[in-house]
Amino acid sequence: MKSLLSLIVALSALAAAPAFANPELAQKKNCMACHAVDKKLVGPAYKEVAAKYAGQKDAVDKLSAKVIKGGAGVWGAVPMPANTQVSDAEAKQLVTWILSLK
Repeated sequence: MKSLLSLIVALSALAAAPAFANPELAQKKNCMACHAVDKKLVGPAYKEVAAKYAGQKDAVDKLSAKVIKGGAGVWGAVPMPANTQVSDAEAKQLVTWILSLK
């Protein structure tokens, strides 16, 4: 029984690992050059993005596309450039993390 419990705990930790990796992925993909979690830099704070898109069912798909293709006009005059070094899966992982911020 103890080994089963240990296995469950270990698997839970592994399942949670990507959530902890997202700030590091954002740093690795240069997102943090223009964004911060809780303050505006060049672009909006990630917490502002999470608040703006809270409850929107299509937010992950919409924002993932913007991460990859870029966008303009939603947060002001400064456009967000395309980030071609981010894959579709990475963009969705990043956006899911951003939307989880409160």
